[in-house]
Amino acid sequence: MSERHLGLFGATALGVGAIVGGGILALAGVAFATAGPAVILAFAFNGGIAFLTAVSFARLARRFPESGGIYTYAKKVLSIEVAFVVGWVVWFASIVAGVLYALGFAAFLVEGLERLVALSGASWSWVGHGGTQLGFALGAVGVYSLLLVQRTAGGGNAATIGKVIVFAVLLAGGLWAWVAGSSGEALARLSPFAPEGSLGLLQAMGYTFIALQGFDLIAAVGGEVRDPQRTVPRAMYLSLGIALVIYIPLLLIIATVGAPPEGIQALAQAHPEGLVAEAAERFMGPSGYWLVIGAGLLSMLSALHANLFGASRVAFAMARDRTLPRRVGEILGRTGTPAIAVVTTGAMMTLIAVAVGNVASAGAASSLIFLISFAIVHWTAILARRRSGHPRPAALPTVGAALCLGLAIFQAIAVPEAGRVVALWLGLGVALYLTLLAPGARLADASAQARDPDLARLRGRSPLVLVPIGNPASAAGLVDVAKTVRTPGVGRILLLSVVQKEGGPAASIDAVVRDARDILGESMARGLEDAVSPETLFTIASDVWGEIARVANSHRCETVLVGLPRLTEPGVEGHLEGLISNIDADVVIVRAPPRWQMDDAKNILVPVKGRRDHSELRARLLASLSRSEDRSVTFMRALPSWATPDRRRRIERSFRQLAKDEAAGPHEVAFEYTDEAIEPIARRASESDLVVMGMAHRARVGRPSIGAFALEVARRTDMPLILIGRRPHAGTLTARGLAQAVSTIPRPMPRSGR
Repeated sequence: MSERHLGLFGATALGVGAIVGGGILALAGVAFATAGPAVILAFAFNGGIAFLTAVSFARLARRFPESGGIYTYAKKVLSIEVAFVVGWVVWFASIVAGVLYALGFAAFLVEGLERLVALSGASWSWVGHGGTQLGFALGAVGVYSLLLVQRTAGGGNAATIGKVIVFAVLLAGGLWAWVAGSSGEALARLSPFAPEGSLGLLQAMGYTFIALQGFDLIAAVGGEVRDPQRTVPRAMYLSLGIALVIYIPLLLIIATVGAPPEGIQALAQAHPEGLVAEAAERFMGPSGYWLVIGAGLLSMLSALHANLFGASRVAFAMARDRTLPRRVGEILGRTGTPAIAVVTTGAMMTLIAVAVGNVASAGAASSLIFLISFAIVHWTAILARRRSGHPRPAALPTVGAALCLGLAIFQAIAVPEAGRVVALWLGLGVALYLTLLAPGARLADASAQARDPDLARLRGRSPLVLVPIGNPASAAGLVDVAKTVRTPGVGRILLLSVVQKEGGPAASIDAVVRDARDILGESMARGLEDAVSPETLFTIASDVWGEIARVANSHRCETVLVGLPRLTEPGVEGHLEGLISNIDADVVIVRAPPRWQMDDAKNILVPVKGRRDHSELRARLLASLSRSEDRSVTFMRALPSWATPDRRRRIERSFRQLAKDEAAGPHEVAFEYTDEAIEPIARRASESDLVVMGMAHRARVGRPSIGAFALEVARRTDMPLILIGRRPHAGTLTARGLAQAVSTIPRPMPRSGR
């Protein structure tokens, strides 16, 4: 991503460019037709809701000074799935807003050209043609897309400054007309103030809320703002303040000196599209009409620029996290801009403009989407505050969330077309995520959680790693491995010692109790040394393996870590297979000498058959290893010697992508072409400090299995070995409650092998 280049002026100009002009010029007529002069109050109330939302945005922007806006905040505090939904709808809403402004620019341009043609007496039939208007809109999208591809901020400030000057002139002209005319007569046109009552007021608020959207785009480009903790909040407050300082007086002028004697509602119902221009012509003459046309052109262009800019950064942030295709997140090396994200967003605007043409329903949907998204922002701010150690919830985000959600519900009922458009887009996004994006997104998220100690805490997670220990000598080493496997910052470790109830004299039971005491002492010493405080649980059971499964499921453990120095001994495989089949957790099996530590693993070999069954767990483990120090990681794939050149190229390309997805940093990729895959793995393993392998996958039951291949590698090697197995349906809503009956687990468990 490009360097932070936006200061307070640039960030504020981005917000002003997105807010001021386009929305009020396009929607003032509809709003006055709905609520009469009470539109002034509707905009004021919407401004209050927007300021409450800006407060929540400001708190989150200080906490997460990154690009992506609402999407980034949802990813940090909620989950990757919720973040995708939020990012998907916000991206769409900004795209639709961009289409509205592109078509609005074309409409104002055609309106001005038609007036010029009429004044000149010429006959240019092409001016008012629908195809011409669409061509102007697509041309504007194309030009601004090209500007944003070539430069990090593309030409929006000139239009923004120009339209603010035009609006200032309009306000000055209205004030002069008010002073020069009869103020009493002008005020009389405000009566009746709310002809449709509170229902009309609420409808006007729902229609016009999008007119204040745009300050959120400042947060969307937070990664490009200098000193974002201070600049982003100030820029949001300033842009909203400037917009309201322009909007409220302008609406008052339109409803008074710009209204005919019968009142503004009658004029709005007759000519809603041209209301502002006709009102300006009433108090400023033809110059007022042309000022509105000029303001409309500048407003639509700057708003188009701001929405295209902000939406492309949302798409870039999503692609970086794999919730959009990775290619969308590529950077143009010459300028440092997210060129593919800009082009993709511009292409989406073009497609929607061509396919829809009239985007009235989509515009209402955009307002609805932003209200829902802003409610999520408030909720995210509440959760972030609570999970950062503040027990009392903040009042402003709570009030803001209630107001946004209430207005959104009203909008969905009042404009059912908006709800249908939102449902259609959401359905398309869910299908895309589940079929194409989910594996990569979850993989990137697993790696991010392992690297960022704050992420799991902000999401309210406290995952538990269960470590059954039967040999005191292995306690310290397994605590060390568990420390790496656990989620940083919030992950907990539970050491389990099972005292076997039957099958031995009292003397042997005393020995087990002494072992349990030694385990506790060893683990506490290790915990004090590494600032990790494992919890310890002692239980008594006749079936040790069954007890491990019971504890794992009853405590809802995320990972079960089993230390087995003699992995290849007869009977051990059966016990492990039974355990894996009866727990709903990730499984990590460690074969290492006593007191072996993860810091000893400098060179790590990762043999992969090419499947992604355990990619998330493998990425989490490798990212955890990378936290402490740089390590040499080699991904290895054995291919049959008879593979054709084309097949080799396809497999190599796919495997390099897999390694890139899973690796937390620099890595190497090695290929062996052989008909006997175990031999080269064993040979390369002898040169490594640690081997990390995924277990086999039993397709019919959907669970991992140790597998003959991993056992054979274990038999032929003697270096530390970690086998990982991803739990079934991991990452979905059905991950829990799938364990089978504990009574089916083979027994007993040898004490020395635990």
